[in-house]
Amino acid sequence: MREDRQNNEVRPIKITPDYLTHPDGSVLIQCGETKVVVSVMIENKVPAFLRGKNKGWLSCEYSMLPGSTATRKVRDISRGKLDGRNSEISRLIGRSLRACIDLDKIGERTIWVDCDVLSADGGTRTTSITGAYIALEIAIKKYLKKNILTENPLISKICAVSVGRVNGVRLVDLDFKEDSNAEVDLNLVVNDKYEIIEIQGTGEKGTFTLDELNEFIKDAEVGIRDIFKYFEIVENYI
Repeated sequence: MREDRQNNEVRPIKITPDYLTHPDGSVLIQCGETKVVVSVMIENKVPAFLRGKNKGWLSCEYSMLPGSTATRKVRDISRGKLDGRNSEISRLIGRSLRACIDLDKIGERTIWVDCDVLSADGGTRTTSITGAYIALEIAIKKYLKKNILTENPLISKICAVSVGRVNGVRLVDLDFKEDSNAEVDLNLVVNDKYEIIEIQGTGEKGTFTLDELNEFIKDAEVGIRDIFKYFEIVENYI
């Protein structure tokens, strides 16, 4: 049993809307000691493969700042190549967000989503997905208010949470210490209809059964319901 929270309980979440001045939408999202700044900026152009199709695109970039971890995280530009983990998480966030928006309704525009981890204590990808959706909703609602968009392209809200098995115990929303000792580590992205968008799961130090997978998903649903409660701040803000 955890000392500070229940096994199926997420860490306290704090959301600061419009954290940055210039983006169309932005948030600082804090999940325990994990802190991520997300910005959304919308450009009036699309990649070459979409030109002339009156359809938009959404792309994401994720990175961890040098001071986000206990030992300095080297910037990609210093390494001279993209960090494989950053690239994989960028694609995950992009796929997750494209599942919640009808890009046919934004015209020939590209939505750029940038997630920068200020402090990492486990769950940076899941926190980034949750924060990215909130920042996206802020940006879209501003465009609707300004009549730049005439129809809301958002299909559903989304959020993400981690779940795993540590020392034989199932836990929701793992912090770094728990994650680094997990026998099973799983990330779940879900919409507000409780439909699964994506599952990423692996037996880090063992295996798990199909029955256990279903139990992990049930545990994660409890955490997801709690995370969606925090979305009320956006509804009240805009």
